[in-house]
Amino acid sequence: MNRQDMLSFLKTHSPEVLIVGAGINGVGTFRDLALQGVDVLLVDQGDFCSGASAASSHMAHGGIRYLENGEFRLVREAVRERNRMIENAPHLVHPLPTTFPIFKLLSGLLNAPLKFLGLLEKPAERGGLVIKIGLIFYDAFTRRQGTVPAHVFEGRRKSLEKFPALNPEIKFTATYYDGSIFSPERYTVELLLDAQAEGDHARALNYVSLAGVQGQAVLLRDEVSGAMIPVRPKLLINAAGPWIDLANRILGLPTHYIGGTKGSHLVLDHPELRRAIGDHEFFFENKDGRIVLLFPLGDKVMVGTSDLPIDDPDSARCTPAEEDYFIEMIGRVFPDLAIRREQIVFRFSGVRPLAYTQARIAGQITRDHHIQADRLGAIPILSLVGGKWTSYRAFSEQVTNQALAILGLPRKADTQELPIGGGADYPWSGYEQLQYLNKLHALTGLPGTRPKVLFDRYGTRAAAIAGFLAGRTDAPLAHYPEMTRGEIVFLVTQEGVVHLDDLLLRRTMLAILGQLTHSLVEELGEICGATLGWSQGERQAEVKRALKILADRHGVRL
Repeated sequence: MNRQDMLSFLKTHSPEVLIVGAGINGVGTFRDLALQGVDVLLVDQGDFCSGASAASSHMAHGGIRYLENGEFRLVREAVRERNRMIENAPHLVHPLPTTFPIFKLLSGLLNAPLKFLGLLEKPAERGGLVIKIGLIFYDAFTRRQGTVPAHVFEGRRKSLEKFPALNPEIKFTATYYDGSIFSPERYTVELLLDAQAEGDHARALNYVSLAGVQGQAVLLRDEVSGAMIPVRPKLLINAAGPWIDLANRILGLPTHYIGGTKGSHLVLDHPELRRAIGDHEFFFENKDGRIVLLFPLGDKVMVGTSDLPIDDPDSARCTPAEEDYFIEMIGRVFPDLAIRREQIVFRFSGVRPLAYTQARIAGQITRDHHIQADRLGAIPILSLVGGKWTSYRAFSEQVTNQALAILGLPRKADTQELPIGGGADYPWSGYEQLQYLNKLHALTGLPGTRPKVLFDRYGTRAAAIAGFLAGRTDAPLAHYPEMTRGEIVFLVTQEGVVHLDDLLLRRTMLAILGQLTHSLVEELGEICGATLGWSQGERQAEVKRALKILADRHGVRL
């Protein structure tokens, strides 16, 4: 079904399960329920993965620092799920060497046990001995699973040989492995497409909001047309992330489950810094104990993240004060590399949907997840509180099990080893990839390096795109020749694009990698308009909307 078909269908048919919120937890639960054959509808007031899940630090990680809080179950689960992400979505999730620059030896030695015992909240800089102990414990969680190597500890001389731009005042570096998610947005969209491929019992609609209650029905609003749609689900799953309490209040439930914190990031076009970190993420802390990361994102460097209390998730923006903090921190680790504000090509900020707590230090709020159960008349409501991006699959499994129990249905399939999107039938070795690309060329006739470009971008989903392009007249974009018009048409028609910014921010990496120009936005607006049947006025309005969002939320002025 296309979007209009689904909206028409809902006028006469109510789903068994309604999921509100299409971030990673909502989409993960949507896919799991779809696999069980449940009639399920997923809606989001914005685009898929346009809220908290889009503000991720791009890390698939176990959360080594949560060991200090005694959250061993959370770390064990996250390490296991990190490995599954690497195995199930190898086109988007890769092992990531992560390096700590260490400036002290014994600092924080009492800090960790006092925090573990709940006697200390204020963080302090961790020295080499504390980090070494933490990594030994972390390896113990990872060792049996074999996906990534054990950590390595090195002294000043070897560290500076490996990373010459490092501050010579360092005493050690420690390198361990986690995972990187190149595009959380693409990961989420491909997960959603997998769910929809299970059949017409799994339907997903972006730009459909929760509007209220009418008698025994839940009211939905199509944000495109303004039409109101009453549905009568047997179960409602509130996966609205930082907006969970707001969604519950719309339903007449005055909950207070969320006490989120804001995390901001910068993306820098800084070739020297990119060469300085190589393919390593640098994970380090200020003297106040606040952890900051430098992350290799394509040919750019992502810097983050803050952890600040916030009341209104819609107001989250990266502030000049946060920019100053990040820039100062980079100077502590790479003192000879000057960072200028004009090198910032993208900013983003979001709110972690953490459980409400009285903790005074934001970094001490648990990242664990749980389900809160309520009722709206005869309709059970499950609110999904907290969680880490990395643990979404395990959380979704837990939610699905509870949903199946409510519906009186058995589990038919599990998701532990199920490939995601372009990770299906993935050719792991270089030789297997060469065979795959040769076969793709032979079947579709795509010229030159196009099969490899598509494979690098989409994994084995490249076959669907290549098949779509085969026999069509295609041409590179005038203002970004690395992509073609046909590729854009495929994304627009096959991946639920409603607005131009969906394409710029979430179906491609063009915005976050600083590759947009005013001319390219207009060119993509023209292609979207021709594909979706926009009038000339609608095309101009979409370009204006996209430019406004880029400027307001991401500091990108074209």
